Amino acid sequence: MALFGSNKKEETTQTVAKPAVVAAPSTTRGLAHVLKNPRITEKATMHAEAGVYLFDVAERASKRDIMQAVLSVYKVLPRKVRVAYVPSKVKRNMRTGKSGIKKGGKKAYVYLKKGETITLA
Repeated sequence: MALFGSNKKEETTQTVAKPAVVAAPSTTRGLAHVLKNPRITEKATMHAEAGVYLFDVAERASKRDIMQAVLSVYKVLPRKVRVAYVPSKVKRNMRTGKSGIKKGGKKAYVYLKKGETITLA
């Protein structure tokens, strides 16, 4: 009796078609926490003329979350999203002289198609 015999049982395999994955917002965590506020600075105003808007976003937010949040809040589909991390800084209080930490965060550059705009209040 051989361990590796030539008689093999034929197995029939059935392939089940998987449903197409649709990029839908996750229901467990809403998109309300993703966009904290628009980042209104001189640099952001210059970029807004070219169709690029800056937002402070949650640190755990992904690019896909940011795209879906902009779509749901402003009804505009972004062309692309770039993310940059803002480092935390040590700042000195002028009145007391003590040092404190200014918290960093995460910001997102949201690029729109030509002709589309977002009204920031």
